[in-house]
Amino acid sequence: MRLLVINPNISEDVTALIRSEAQRSAAPGTEVVVRTAGHGVEYIETRFESLVAAGAVAEIIAEHAAGDAENRVDGVVVAAFGDPGMPALKELADVPVVGITEAALCAAALQGQRFSIIAISDRITAWYRDCVERFGFGGRLASIRSIKGALRGIGSVQEDFRPTLVELARLAVTEDGADVVILAGAPLAGLARDVADEIPVPVVDGIGAGVRLVEAVVGLASGSHRAGSFAAPPLKHRAGLSPALNAAIDAAQSARLAVSGTAS
Repeated sequence: MRLLVINPNISEDVTALIRSEAQRSAAPGTEVVVRTAGHGVEYIETRFESLVAAGAVAEIIAEHAAGDAENRVDGVVVAAFGDPGMPALKELADVPVVGITEAALCAAALQGQRFSIIAISDRITAWYRDCVERFGFGGRLASIRSIKGALRGIGSVQEDFRPTLVELARLAVTEDGADVVILAGAPLAGLARDVADEIPVPVVDGIGAGVRLVEAVVGLASGSHRAGSFAAPPLKHRAGLSPALNAAIDAAQSARLAVSGTAS
């Protein structure tokens, strides 16, 4: 199995954290290809920044979807909490595309009734709450707790705020009634392994959940979206798109038309 794991942020420090946790989480025999967004911001905190990142993620998916057999992958992980571009990116690829938010939420839901999210900033919490609602888990969200202090650097969040993050997780359990805690965001990749013994409920890492769940979905061999709401966009005039993105859309539309027999 070959998986494409995309960092929608431009931080190479965060990409290194993602790569390390993805490789540790992957099953034996799974090859992990990690890419960093070609444009965007250092880390995503807002809906608008997520919008910008979504285009960068789409370009990377297109490069692999429209490339030769050597570049093709069996599944994609969008490795930023908030899942920039999701679920729309499922319309582009003919392989499973999973965001680490939806993966973490599903993993948490399998391990407890209510869960809390631990975030790296206050500004990010409104967007995260939107994401939880969009994925249909609003009724199971116990709380979102976040770091209040300014970040020295996005690559050093774990080092700078580990005690704070653990305390926030503990408060989510004791005060908010969380059965499971999600450490949200790629800058926290791998931290769950280190602090699991310090938090009295299951602790979910989004990168690990994303890799393991996309492996499971690929293994199910359920087929691709050739019809329904996640089928490729209908045929229409396009302008200004990159060659890779145009080719990927063309390929997705060809698969859609092979099923529908129409250009609707």
